[in-house]
Amino acid sequence: MPDLQGILILFFVGAIAAFINVNAGGGSSLTLPVLIFLGLDPSVANGTNRVAILFQNASAVYAFKKEKFYELKNSLILSALTLPGAIIGAVTAVSISDELFEKILGVIMIFIIITMILPKKKTEKTKSDFTIDWKIVAAMIVIGFYGAFLQVGVGLLLMASLQYLMKLDLIRVNMHKVFVVFVFTLPALLVFILTDNINWFYGVTLSAGNAFGGWWGAKLSVKKGEKLIKFVLIIAILIMALKLLNVY
Repeated sequence: MPDLQGILILFFVGAIAAFINVNAGGGSSLTLPVLIFLGLDPSVANGTNRVAILFQNASAVYAFKKEKFYELKNSLILSALTLPGAIIGAVTAVSISDELFEKILGVIMIFIIITMILPKKKTEKTKSDFTIDWKIVAAMIVIGFYGAFLQVGVGLLLMASLQYLMKLDLIRVNMHKVFVVFVFTLPALLVFILTDNINWFYGVTLSAGNAFGGWWGAKLSVKKGEKLIKFVLIIAILIMALKLLNVY
């Protein structure tokens, strides 16, 4: 059982990570390495993180609904498309070695830093209709696999798919995103539970922070503090990625 300092760190990191996840993505690049550095095996850290992700997105879905942003039918359609990939991804995650998982996580975190640094193109005109084609079907299956396998940065992939393939406005993108992640986390979490890859005390502690951050993130948007948050996040991710890759 972690001491009071460890509990406070998990809650604080969980709140910040959930806020980042709801507004953009990449928050698990903070929580997952922190769980590993607190002593959990990578596979257990991966599973434990899903407990917090579930509560985070449940809280965010509720907050969006209270704000009158809720399209249940459309969110369910998108979520259903991720489920086949999510089941395969979760099974894959618990099947690989901890050493390989750490290397994959380190590389993905470096990639996330690059995507955060690169300038973003202006988005095309958004649409009000909801149209599913083969491209979004393929994207959702891949996102389901990746989200269940690793989770880190899946919000960024979802935002890119919904914004650029479906041309949805940013509010609807985030509204659907938190619902989709909530749904595909369910089968992933079940696989981690059945394979005994969850530390429930860490999971519940982190969940408290994530639930608060998810609610907070759905209520607010990153404005004046966005640049500072991004800078701190990049530095933190870089340090953790180098550690995972045994660079220092």
